[in-house]
Amino acid sequence: MNKQAITNIKPCCIWLTGLSGAGKSTLAIALSDKLSGQGKHTFILDGDVLRKGLNQDLGFSDADRTENIRRVGEVAKLMVQAGLIVIVALISPFAKDRSLARALFKEGEFIEVFVDAPLATCELRDVKGLYAKARMGELTSFTGIDSSYEHPAKPEIHIHSDQEDLQYSVLRMIKYLANS
Repeated sequence: MNKQAITNIKPCCIWLTGLSGAGKSTLAIALSDKLSGQGKHTFILDGDVLRKGLNQDLGFSDADRTENIRRVGEVAKLMVQAGLIVIVALISPFAKDRSLARALFKEGEFIEVFVDAPLATCELRDVKGLYAKARMGELTSFTGIDSSYEHPAKPEIHIHSDQEDLQYSVLRMIKYLANS
Protein backbone atom coordinates (compact mmCIF):
# COMPACT_ATOMS: atom_id res chain seq x y z
CA MET A 1 0.00 0.00 0.00
CA ASN A 2 1.41 3.42 -0.92
CA LYS A 3 1.75 6.33 1.51
CA GLN A 4 -1.01 8.33 -0.19
CA ALA A 5 -3.48 5.51 0.44
CA ILE A 6 -2.36 5.19 4.07
CA THR A 7 -2.55 8.90 4.94
CA ASN A 8 -5.30 9.94 2.51
CA ILE A 9 -3.09 12.71 1.08
CA LYS A 10 -0.76 13.32 -1.80
CA PRO A 11 2.61 13.96 -0.16
CA CYS A 12 4.29 17.10 -1.47
CA CYS A 13 6.44 20.08 -0.59
CA ILE A 14 4.77 23.47 -0.85
CA TRP A 15 7.65 25.96 -0.95
CA LEU A 16 6.56 29.48 -0.02
CA THR A 17 9.12 32.07 -1.11
CA GLY A 18 9.06 35.84 -0.89
CA LEU A 19 10.45 38.82 0.98
CA SER A 20 10.40 39.10 4.75
CA GLY A 21 6.95 40.39 5.63
CA ALA A 22 5.30 39.14 2.45
CA GLY A 23 3.09 36.78 4.45
CA LYS A 24 4.75 33.38 4.03
CA SER A 25 4.38 32.24 7.65
CA THR A 26 0.82 33.57 7.92
CA LEU A 27 -0.11 31.73 4.73
CA ALA A 28 1.67 28.55 5.87
CA ILE A 29 -0.27 28.47 9.12
CA ALA A 30 -3.61 29.17 7.43
CA LEU A 31 -2.97 26.51 4.77
CA SER A 32 -1.88 23.96 7.36
CA ASP A 33 -4.99 24.67 9.44
CA LYS A 34 -7.26 24.25 6.41
CA LEU A 35 -5.58 21.01 5.30
CA SER A 36 -5.58 19.63 8.86
CA GLY A 37 -9.30 20.39 9.04
CA GLN A 38 -9.69 18.16 5.98
CA GLY A 39 -7.84 15.33 7.71
CA LYS A 40 -4.56 15.94 5.88
CA HIS A 41 -1.24 15.52 7.67
CA THR A 42 0.93 18.61 7.38
CA PHE A 43 4.12 20.03 8.84
CA ILE A 44 5.44 23.58 8.58
CA LEU A 45 9.15 24.24 8.18
CA ASP A 46 9.45 27.95 8.97
CA GLY A 47 12.69 29.81 8.32
CA ASP A 48 12.62 31.76 11.59
CA VAL A 49 12.13 28.59 13.64
CA LEU A 50 14.79 26.65 11.72
CA ARG A 51 17.31 29.45 12.22
CA LYS A 52 16.94 28.98 15.99
CA GLY A 53 17.67 25.24 15.82
CA LEU A 54 18.77 23.20 12.83
CA ASN A 55 20.37 26.16 11.08
CA GLN A 56 21.54 28.21 14.06
CA ASP A 57 25.15 27.88 12.92
CA LEU A 58 24.42 29.67 9.63
CA GLY A 59 24.67 33.37 8.91
CA PHE A 60 23.31 35.29 5.96
CA SER A 61 26.17 35.14 3.47
CA ASP A 62 25.25 33.79 0.05
CA ALA A 63 26.98 30.49 0.92
CA ASP A 64 25.10 30.21 4.22
CA ARG A 65 21.79 30.98 2.52
CA THR A 66 22.50 28.21 0.02
CA GLU A 67 23.29 25.77 2.84
CA ASN A 68 20.13 26.83 4.68
CA ILE A 69 18.04 25.97 1.62
CA ARG A 70 19.90 22.68 1.08
CA ARG A 71 19.27 21.55 4.66
CA VAL A 72 15.62 22.55 4.63
CA GLY A 73 15.13 20.85 1.26
CA GLU A 74 16.64 17.62 2.56
CA VAL A 75 14.42 17.67 5.66
CA ALA A 76 11.35 18.43 3.56
CA LYS A 77 12.21 15.57 1.21
CA LEU A 78 12.36 13.11 4.12
CA MET A 79 9.02 14.35 5.41
CA VAL A 80 7.41 14.01 1.98
CA GLN A 81 8.78 10.47 1.76
CA ALA A 82 7.09 9.84 5.13
CA GLY A 83 3.77 10.86 3.56
CA LEU A 84 3.33 14.44 4.76
CA ILE A 85 2.34 17.67 3.08
CA VAL A 86 5.29 19.85 4.02
CA ILE A 87 4.84 23.60 3.91
CA VAL A 88 8.17 25.44 3.75
CA ALA A 89 8.15 29.18 4.52
CA LEU A 90 11.55 30.62 3.64
CA ILE A 91 12.68 33.80 1.94
CA SER A 92 14.93 31.60 -0.26
CA PRO A 93 16.09 34.58 -2.32
CA PHE A 94 18.10 32.86 -5.05
CA ALA A 95 16.55 31.02 -8.00
CA LYS A 96 19.47 28.55 -8.20
CA ASP A 97 18.89 27.47 -4.59
CA ARG A 98 15.16 26.99 -5.15
CA SER A 99 16.01 24.94 -8.26
CA LEU A 100 18.36 22.74 -6.21
CA ALA A 101 15.59 22.22 -3.66
CA ARG A 102 13.11 21.32 -6.43
CA ALA A 103 15.57 18.78 -7.84
CA LEU A 104 15.38 16.79 -4.59
CA PHE A 105 11.76 15.85 -5.30
CA LYS A 106 9.95 13.68 -7.80
CA GLU A 107 7.98 15.36 -10.57
CA GLY A 108 4.92 17.07 -9.11
CA GLU A 109 6.04 16.85 -5.48
CA PHE A 110 7.52 20.37 -5.31
CA ILE A 111 5.10 23.27 -5.58
CA GLU A 112 6.72 26.69 -5.64
CA VAL A 113 4.48 29.47 -4.34
CA PHE A 114 5.65 33.04 -4.80
CA VAL A 115 4.19 35.09 -1.96
CA ASP A 116 4.51 38.49 -3.55
CA ALA A 117 4.12 41.89 -1.91
CA PRO A 118 5.77 45.21 -2.68
CA LEU A 119 8.77 46.11 -0.54
CA ALA A 120 6.86 49.05 0.97
CA THR A 121 4.08 46.70 2.11
CA CYS A 122 6.60 44.27 3.60
CA GLU A 123 8.23 47.13 5.50
CA LEU A 124 4.86 48.21 6.92
CA ARG A 125 4.20 44.64 8.11
CA ASP A 126 7.64 44.33 9.74
CA VAL A 127 6.85 43.81 13.44
CA LYS A 128 10.48 42.98 14.26
CA GLY A 129 11.85 46.22 12.82
CA LEU A 130 14.33 44.38 10.60
CA TYR A 131 13.85 46.61 7.57
CA ALA A 132 14.44 49.73 9.68
CA LYS A 133 17.63 48.18 11.09
CA ALA A 134 18.79 47.25 7.60
CA ARG A 135 18.11 50.74 6.29
CA MET A 136 20.14 52.20 9.18
CA GLY A 137 23.02 49.82 8.42
CA GLU A 138 22.57 47.80 11.62
CA LEU A 139 21.78 44.66 9.60
CA THR A 140 23.73 43.73 6.51
CA SER A 141 22.86 41.34 3.70
CA PHE A 142 19.16 41.88 4.35
CA THR A 143 17.05 40.61 1.46
CA GLY A 144 15.28 43.42 -0.32
CA ILE A 145 17.58 46.13 1.02
CA ASP A 146 21.24 45.28 0.39
CA SER A 147 20.84 41.69 -0.77
CA SER A 148 18.85 40.76 -3.85
CA TYR A 149 15.71 38.67 -4.15
CA GLU A 150 15.23 36.84 -7.44
CA HIS A 151 11.54 36.53 -8.23
CA PRO A 152 10.51 33.06 -9.35
CA ALA A 153 10.24 32.89 -13.14
CA LYS A 154 7.43 30.32 -13.26
CA PRO A 155 6.04 29.46 -9.83
CA GLU A 156 3.18 26.99 -9.76
CA ILE A 157 1.19 29.56 -7.75
CA HIS A 158 1.68 33.33 -7.54
CA ILE A 159 0.02 34.91 -4.51
CA HIS A 160 -0.26 38.71 -4.33
CA SER A 161 -0.57 38.99 -0.55
CA ASP A 162 -1.14 42.74 -0.69
CA GLN A 163 -4.14 42.27 -2.99
CA GLU A 164 -5.67 38.93 -2.02
CA ASP A 165 -7.59 37.99 1.08
CA LEU A 166 -5.76 35.30 3.08
CA GLN A 167 -8.63 32.80 2.83
CA TYR A 168 -8.87 33.33 -0.93
CA SER A 169 -5.14 32.60 -1.25
CA VAL A 170 -5.54 29.44 0.83
CA LEU A 171 -8.45 28.30 -1.33
CA ARG A 172 -6.40 28.87 -4.49
CA MET A 173 -3.67 26.66 -3.06
CA ILE A 174 -6.15 23.96 -1.97
CA LYS A 175 -7.64 23.97 -5.47
CA TYR A 176 -4.19 23.58 -7.01
CA LEU A 177 -3.42 20.64 -4.70
CA ALA A 178 -6.74 18.97 -5.51
CA ASN A 179 -6.08 19.24 -9.24
CA SER A 180 -2.45 18.17 -9.24
